[in-house]
Amino acid sequence: MSIGTDTAGEPPWERRVRRTLAGTAGGPLLLLVEGAAGTGKSTLAHRLLGLPEAAHAHRAVHRAEAGADALETTADGPALLVVEDVHRADTAVRGRLRRLLEHPADGLVAVLTYRPEELSAPGLPLGAAVPYPPRLTVLRHRVRPWTPAQVAEAATRALGAERCTAEAAARLHERTGGVAQVVADLLGVLRDTARQRCTAADVDAAGAPVRLAELVLGRTAALAEPDRAVVRAAAVLDEPVDARELLAVAGLPAGAGRAALLAALRGAALTERPDGRYGLPVPVAAEAVRDVLPGPVRTELHGRAADVLARRQPVPWTQLARHRLASGRVRGWLRAVERAARQAAEEGHHQRAIGLLEHTLASPAVPPQARARLAPMLARSAVVGLRSDQTVEVLAQLVEDAALPAAVRGQVRLDLGLLLCNQVGMGRSGWAELERAAEELRGRPELAARAMSALAMPYWPGATLATHLRWLDRAQDAAAESGDAVVLAAVAANRAGVLLSYGDPRGWRLLDALPTGSPDPRCRQHAARGLCNAADAAVWLGYYERAGELLDAGLDLSAKSGAPYTEQTGLGARLLLEWSTGAWQGLAAQCEAFVTDTADMPVIAADARTVLGVLAVAQGEWGRAVNWLSGKDAPSADHAAAPLAATASAALIRLALARQDGAAAAAEARAAWGKLRQKGVWVWAAELAPWAVEATARAGDAPGARAMVAEFADGLAGLDSPTSAAALVWSRAALAEACGDPGGAAPLYREAAAAFAALPRPYARALTTEAAGRCALAAGDPAGADAGAGAAAATGTGPEAGDGETGAGAGDGAGRAAGAVEEVTRSIEQFTALGAVWDTARARAVLRAHQPQEDRRPPGRPSYKDQLSPREREVAELAATGLTNREIATTLHLSPRTVEQHVARAMRKLGTTSRQDLAP
Repeated sequence: MSIGTDTAGEPPWERRVRRTLAGTAGGPLLLLVEGAAGTGKSTLAHRLLGLPEAAHAHRAVHRAEAGADALETTADGPALLVVEDVHRADTAVRGRLRRLLEHPADGLVAVLTYRPEELSAPGLPLGAAVPYPPRLTVLRHRVRPWTPAQVAEAATRALGAERCTAEAAARLHERTGGVAQVVADLLGVLRDTARQRCTAADVDAAGAPVRLAELVLGRTAALAEPDRAVVRAAAVLDEPVDARELLAVAGLPAGAGRAALLAALRGAALTERPDGRYGLPVPVAAEAVRDVLPGPVRTELHGRAADVLARRQPVPWTQLARHRLASGRVRGWLRAVERAARQAAEEGHHQRAIGLLEHTLASPAVPPQARARLAPMLARSAVVGLRSDQTVEVLAQLVEDAALPAAVRGQVRLDLGLLLCNQVGMGRSGWAELERAAEELRGRPELAARAMSALAMPYWPGATLATHLRWLDRAQDAAAESGDAVVLAAVAANRAGVLLSYGDPRGWRLLDALPTGSPDPRCRQHAARGLCNAADAAVWLGYYERAGELLDAGLDLSAKSGAPYTEQTGLGARLLLEWSTGAWQGLAAQCEAFVTDTADMPVIAADARTVLGVLAVAQGEWGRAVNWLSGKDAPSADHAAAPLAATASAALIRLALARQDGAAAAAEARAAWGKLRQKGVWVWAAELAPWAVEATARAGDAPGARAMVAEFADGLAGLDSPTSAAALVWSRAALAEACGDPGGAAPLYREAAAAFAALPRPYARALTTEAAGRCALAAGDPAGADAGAGAAAATGTGPEAGDGETGAGAGDGAGRAAGAVEEVTRSIEQFTALGAVWDTARARAVLRAHQPQEDRRPPGRPSYKDQLSPREREVAELAATGLTNREIATTLHLSPRTVEQHVARAMRKLGTTSRQDLAP
């Protein structure tokens, strides 16, 4: 009988082995372990030898081909006898094993492994039926191939989580059939040959492992020459097929074909699937057979395969194209490619269409007429699908092909421009291609409208908002002239996105008109893009609930209409939304996974990288913050989307202020502000403005800071952005504080905090709440003004020493001070809830600096013995994030020497030599 695994996770057959060896089972046991070559039978048998119950038993391991004389069959007491490869046993060995099993000792566990496909008598491991005695328990366990999850686990262990992509693991399972040894052999090749990220193409390029190739070629060679034809046919078809198709490709008549198929099955060169189809035992083995076929034979086989597949219904156009190409039928190949690519695109399988068209257009055998038909198909799928560097290369070559008609070149150039802007992240290069495409397509308004509509999108650096709006007007005119429903949908989606991107409330009304229910999937793809773009704009504007609703609708429509690129952009916007609304639990891990999944698409990955950067600032992981925001893999300043670039600059300014590098902070502020001024989309200044104003004022340029605030206010006139409105108030507060008026800054900070609370924007609320309390303390406590200024310097929210008076209200007494303390205390609670380690420590330092004298700890050091003191714990938390002693000292208003001592004591008490292990 065949048995599986019980609910406890231990296979029943293994439990029976243990019980027999322990003497509690009441009789001997025979375990027949069967499995195809390479599935892991020996591994299982040797695992049994390592069982605790086997330690006190007599253990013997034999290979059946060693002969009967080497076979040890008797032992006193519990015994574990393992005989491997029984399918290779001769008559003497099989006879001796039968005799042993007819009269087994009570404590015997016999484990026989074999390949069922190579047994001389199918179903009979020992060549004949054995008269097993009643007291002998006989179990059969079939070792199955690995599941996709098991293959993925092995691939991750071998290649590393960063190198092993999901598509590579899936292809590895597909090509190996899950056979453990083949998986291991292929992974051995991939470890040395795959690129930084292993893909399905790398798995295909690895070929058939030597061990598998020799096995299948040996089995094929053992057949009579006429019978080998069915194996060759199966290898050329490279997919399981029924007997009729297999014999037709082999070119054998019914009688001879049947005999050949039976011989191949007996010799294990072919295998029968449960559905009655036939193929190689392991799919990748087909490559080994094809590689040794003479060219003329291979060509004939591919020709017959093409004829067979052309008669299938529905016709498998992709496979048909492959066989026609291999048989030299170029015209038929190109017709099949066109049908296959069109079918894949219509079904939403754009990556499949891209791969097929890339391979085809890279061939010099494609004539100009065919290139003119296929190139636009590749370009269109590339824009909707995900990034491919090969696609960019192919399209770049095509737009320089003088043999292509000008209109076709313009169409291809349009999609090349979109691909460069959206998937590749080369906004300036993409913009140039789109401008050229708009000119080349003047005679085709339906295509010119698409180019103009793309040029209207303001996210990329360089052009001004006024320029984008002019392109938008031209796009609308061209779309109306074309009358094409798909083009009208594309322009409508972009118009809504453009208006919302700069805070024009008219954009909301346009969303209702998007063709979300259109019967044309292309119209639905544009509608999905419009919804996701609107959701992204809503995040930057501060309409978070609406952003969530738009994302739900846009992601659902993207998935249903087959728009994977749009779906990925929506997922990136979701990360920005969670950061904005304070859903930080697990957010960093989500972002890191997203960066890994979109490593080849820097535009999409930029959302996650930005979130990781700003999270790292709040958590005190400043080295990681700089890497995420401006490292080698971060989008460059010339290519980053404008709102993300402004957000990254804000974080970098804040870091420079915290490190008391005012010059670097001011320089970053000037550069970032200049880019925003050039673009003219002032709602995107919301993340940048408070920090840029602060850095500019603290650098001694108060007039420049005032001009920034005024420019920000003027830029928001008539627009609708709750986040920007709150940020404007914050900027005015920061200006007042930096110019020495904490009393005037405090109520402005409170106003900003209330606005952020209403959005809700928890982190900005906590920052402004802390600042309100800090300024109130500084204004109402002249004795603590210097400490307040120092605290402001640590976070970049205060004047340089001697910059001005502490402001009015210094004598209002204990009531105001108590309220200010409560504000700072509340901000500490908010920071702690978010997990903002650095902010929490800094706010606590502000509170301590203004603590009333009577509430402070009495002189002398209290004894905490082996426990961390509150200050040691605080220092340890910051040290664990990666901050230097000097950075910790700046944050907590301590000397670097004091921090050094706290770190040393914390490491001693926690028993660690690593700062990274200091987090209590």
